[in-house]
Amino acid sequence: MDKRRAILIILDSMGTGFLSDAANYGDEGSDTLGHIQSWFKAHQGETSEKYSDLGDGKVPEFKIPQLAKLGLGNIEGALNGEFKVDNPQGAFGKLRELSKGKDTITGHWEICGIETPTPFKTYPDGFPEEFIKVFEEKIGTEVLGNYPESGTVIIDKLGPEHEATGKPIVYTSSDSVFQIAANTAVIPLERLYEICEIARELLQGEWACGRVIARPYIINEKGERERTSDRHDYAVSPTEETLLDKVKAAGKTVYCVGKIKDIFNNCGVTDSVHTDDNMDGVNKTLEAMDKVEEGFIFTNLVDFDSKYGHRRDPEGYGRAIMEFDERLPEIKAAMRPGDILIITADHGNDPTWTGFDHTREHIPAVFYGEPIKPGTEFKTGNTFANIGATIQDYLGVEKLSIGESMLYEIKKYAVGIPHLSKWRI
Repeated sequence: MDKRRAILIILDSMGTGFLSDAANYGDEGSDTLGHIQSWFKAHQGETSEKYSDLGDGKVPEFKIPQLAKLGLGNIEGALNGEFKVDNPQGAFGKLRELSKGKDTITGHWEICGIETPTPFKTYPDGFPEEFIKVFEEKIGTEVLGNYPESGTVIIDKLGPEHEATGKPIVYTSSDSVFQIAANTAVIPLERLYEICEIARELLQGEWACGRVIARPYIINEKGERERTSDRHDYAVSPTEETLLDKVKAAGKTVYCVGKIKDIFNNCGVTDSVHTDDNMDGVNKTLEAMDKVEEGFIFTNLVDFDSKYGHRRDPEGYGRAIMEFDERLPEIKAAMRPGDILIITADHGNDPTWTGFDHTREHIPAVFYGEPIKPGTEFKTGNTFANIGATIQDYLGVEKLSIGESMLYEIKKYAVGIPHLSKWRI
């Protein structure tokens, strides 16, 4: 088989319409992508409240010409039926989540072949007092907070006390997360990481938790508390081998950009790189495409979720999508003849929704590359793992536990794939 690469980019939280069981999660009616587009349509030309320093200070028209060309607007129900094009360059469709939950780990793991039938344990009333006492003893100080809250809100609420006392701020959300925030002028970054590692060791068994997250912040020149890009996630290890392990076992590169390494607890990773923000993630994906000869490049662009979804900022989210859209020609230009590019999400996070948590939605998926049959709409998949199964099939590595490959459905022809017997021509 000749050398092949799959480049998978997760636009973190860019869901495209609520799932049939969304009411069980309080998310019936949510639609991250569609509601962002509607928000811009309703507010276009108005004075921008949060982004008055950009452009002419007005809310711009929502434009995503590159994503539209790939077929994003042709997905059934996506973007309120707008942004359809006559001749999409890619294959497109959407997928349902098989696993229970709507968090980062569940979504990424399912894409790569793991079903999570029981949701990760969550702590809607904060973590048990018994755990907090043990944790405080281990780190040598009391903590502040211990309740569900938006990260930016809680550092504004509790930041002054933290900075005066040195007590770290802990909080959670509807996800299975234990987040620890600290001003790095009060608790140095390395000590914050050490505290997170202690928490990770403790959060097992009856205190099980999917992720511990370090949330460092600074006080910027404006006197505002601002989270830095030194976030670090400490996740549990996958419960079985994923697509990453299969690709690595086949002797191919698994190059992870952004928080992918953390989500999979470094399992199946051969190379990884930290990113500062979405555009740095695009830059480092391009660098990976320049040097990886064969295998899997796996990128997460987290700003959509962390900076805009959780903060319920539809304008910021939409601007970030448009900014990514402007970079797509660079990514396409860096592709080689044997490459396939997949752009998708891992869950929803509707910035017009109530609260500050993820929303249970379909994820969109577009496939592009010289081997892909343009204009193909694949049927709605019953699991996110159909994406991983398609990549597994294309790279010719060992089959995943769940997921059905869509390769026969979306590929032009069968050059150099001897392990497949039937192809559309």
